[in-house]
Amino acid sequence: MKKLFALLLALAILLPCAAALVPAGAKADSMYIIPDSNTRALTWDELWNGYQYDTLLYAFNEIYARHGYKFETGSRCYNWFTRMPWYKPNADENSQNHHTSYSQCSKIENDNVDLIKAVRREMRAQKWYNPNGKGMPTPPAEVVNRPRGFDYVDLQSNQKYAVYTAPSTAAYRANNGKATVSTNGPVYALGQDQGWMLMLYEANQAGQYRVGYIEISKIKGKKPALEILSWDRSSVEVISSTALTDDPAQTGNALMQLPAGTRVTYLTTMYNSGAWDYIETTFNGEAIRGFVPSGTLSITGEDITETDAGQGDG
Repeated sequence: MKKLFALLLALAILLPCAAALVPAGAKADSMYIIPDSNTRALTWDELWNGYQYDTLLYAFNEIYARHGYKFETGSRCYNWFTRMPWYKPNADENSQNHHTSYSQCSKIENDNVDLIKAVRREMRAQKWYNPNGKGMPTPPAEVVNRPRGFDYVDLQSNQKYAVYTAPSTAAYRANNGKATVSTNGPVYALGQDQGWMLMLYEANQAGQYRVGYIEISKIKGKKPALEILSWDRSSVEVISSTALTDDPAQTGNALMQLPAGTRVTYLTTMYNSGAWDYIETTFNGEAIRGFVPSGTLSITGEDITETDAGQGDG
């Protein structure tokens, strides 16, 4: 009887702990688009009926990401996978050489990649993007609700720099042409574009974060080491009227309105608590870049791909 009591007591202690582990595992799985795509042969029907067209792009890249595929800085897969807790990019890879990640893929994984790409090709051919299928999983929360991929950079204090919405002094400048960043507050950078640092900073209003560019040559003191950003640059159409903002983090203040039918240049997609498409257009004759909520552009009608080097189309 004493042994039975001891056993029951041990179970009473262990069961709550085991139950507590279930949500953690479920949460970890939710950070994958298809959690078992590396161990199970997927089927045409489950992909065709179960997932949105855009989601499937990330699904086959997820297979490569498991093996440390190093995405081009600023690409939408880079912005997504760099904040996944399980993603560890291979140190010996670059945007042209992915031998390590490709060589580690199993036959099941390679077959799944080919299948997902085939489903996407057929979806494009039939102009069927399954809008009611599974979208992207809810990403893990950040300390600051900033787009993923932006990392803190240590800049010399007591400095102020002019901020432009695009990498040029001829580009549109927010705040009535006076947008400025102070280095006395935190600054986060994604990378560099034509000698300009794409960064996020806190504006005058608490909780308001803006994204813009500062000239790297103007930065005093030690300059941050930044990778060159890679943009898609597809011409797409605004399919539903929307506002363009430089602040996808919290307040979403509008820079301008974009009517349906406007042609813009799609650059990439970024993520915080939601998904934002980063685009370029013109405003009063000046180049301007900013964010619109994902779903307001005709991206699915374009052949926007990732990891296509040696792998066929996406």
